[in-house]
Amino acid sequence: FHHQAVSLTIFEGEAVTTKLVSALDVATALARDLSFGTGLLPPGTIWWQNTRGGPVFALYVEPKVRKVALQETATGPPRRFTIPLPGFIFLCSPGRPPWVYAVKKKPTKETDIVYKAPLCNIFENGLTCPGNHRYPTRVADIVQSFFMSFFTTTANLKDRSLSFPNNIVRLWESLDKKHKFPMQDLVKHGTIKDLMNMESS
Repeated sequence: FHHQAVSLTIFEGEAVTTKLVSALDVATALARDLSFGTGLLPPGTIWWQNTRGGPVFALYVEPKVRKVALQETATGPPRRFTIPLPGFIFLCSPGRPPWVYAVKKKPTKETDIVYKAPLCNIFENGLTCPGNHRYPTRVADIVQSFFMSFFTTTANLKDRSLSFPNNIVRLWESLDKKHKFPMQDLVKHGTIKDLMNMESS
């Protein structure tokens, strides 16, 4: 291998021939010996890709009313909410914190809009903050593990709701015991294509 070219040397009897080959030809030749598949995909998988950081599964999660717990102090009991939430896209890798985004409907094309998840413990880019929570290596269990963990008020709570731009907890308070999430309250993040082109690391 050279910095800008790949050479192939062929030894046939007394003759030695050298020629340049493309990197794609080398990759194709090496790939012939590789064999891999996805196995059974987790429920709700809408795409899968292998990245430099490992496999990433995009799971669609239906809208539903969920029970969530908010730990506001280290010693006090958590506040409990029963709130309607929109559909979500979870970008999951085994044993790692997921990336979470809201959607108004199940995506069917790359131009579909994704929104910031109206949840606590999520960074601006959609990556969740695990705190001391450990995620399972079985991707199918990550969504349930996420919602069973305690949310906190120490992470970024802003710009996740049009009605309550300064604190997403105020939205939770207004939705407690309600049955339908106000989709018009979601804050735009990007598109499905943006998520598909993202390198999760």
